[in-house]
Amino acid sequence: MQPLILSALKSNFDDDSYRIIKSIDELPSPDTRFLQISSYETLPFEHILSHSNTSIANAYIIRKALIRKHYLSTTAFNWTTKNPTSILKTNIKPSCDFELDYAEFLDDALVEAWELQEAMQKNEENEARDREWWILKPGMSDRGQGIKLFSTMEELQNIFEDWEADQPDSEDEEDEEVDGKQGSSEDKDVIMTSHLRHFTAQPYIHPPLLVPSLGSRKFHIRTYVLALGSLSVYVYKPMLALFATTPYTPPWESSSDLTAHLTNTCLQPSTRDSTVHSFWSSSLPLSGTLKASIFEQICSVTGEIFEAAAKGMMIHFQTLPNAFEVFGVDFLVDNEGKAWLLEVNAFPDFRQTGDELSGIVEGLWREVVAEGVGGFFGGKEQKGSEDLVLVRKVELGRR
Repeated sequence: MQPLILSALKSNFDDDSYRIIKSIDELPSPDTRFLQISSYETLPFEHILSHSNTSIANAYIIRKALIRKHYLSTTAFNWTTKNPTSILKTNIKPSCDFELDYAEFLDDALVEAWELQEAMQKNEENEARDREWWILKPGMSDRGQGIKLFSTMEELQNIFEDWEADQPDSEDEEDEEVDGKQGSSEDKDVIMTSHLRHFTAQPYIHPPLLVPSLGSRKFHIRTYVLALGSLSVYVYKPMLALFATTPYTPPWESSSDLTAHLTNTCLQPSTRDSTVHSFWSSSLPLSGTLKASIFEQICSVTGEIFEAAAKGMMIHFQTLPNAFEVFGVDFLVDNEGKAWLLEVNAFPDFRQTGDELSGIVEGLWREVVAEGVGGFFGGKEQKGSEDLVLVRKVELGRR
């Protein structure tokens, strides 16, 4: 990413107007105008907070209301309770959240998950193809780790019991296995329930929109979103369609083999295997009307979920006037053309574009620097961009 960010700075600022430094200690004075784009863990938030008029960073300190799956569902639920006509009522699946340390306590963990219990009880009476299927997501995992499909209590119980069966018998054995790279998540799906703890269960979206000419594989849309200050929300119009590697099959036929269901690029062998497409290009053969409808829904849902987090979950999403952040927001389109919000990712993996579509990321950062940094530091005057679309401006009284 560094070459792309440096190129974005160069295109927005005169060469003699800024200097690249290796450490904040190199600042001539604490009040020198300062930009840092770096990983979350290395950002000098204390400096950013104490010098709000002269410094800016590329992340907010707290944004769990969006990036943690179990918080995201709560954000949507709280907002739609007060705003029943919100698009979040129709474009994000309601979920049941629960905490679990050990499989034997699953019954107790689901005491308040009424909808899930009711659905599983009804499913017991039906054949697999006639059931309402659910997807289990660990609330704080990423890269597709721990995602499972289920439809009955027995299947859900087996998921957690199988995880525990794969766990080492002792902490010493665990350390030995990690050091020896035995049973690591890269080699084996070893999940520790007690470590994940927070779980979200949602109705599985079936059937998804499929493209026969691309192998009838499931795909999701990766949208890049810029949140700026307190608070403007922009959607970057160039988007990605990320495909699974195998043709889609219903969950009752392939609940144990998730290759047809998971579209995360980190799980794909190569982005060259027709797994990543530019959403607006002809390589994704959807009608212009359908693409426009999907994009309109994405803009509406994105603006709404960020406002819901900013206003309804203020403890867990705290914006700063001198910060900006790029998120990767994922949507799944069903066979009726409805775009469903799946999740919001902080510090998204930009490598998923592959080399052929790297221009999308380069263009994104050029727009981010122009809008997010140029206005703060007075960069070159830029022509209005059609790619960065303002979808929500929320007044939170923070300046």
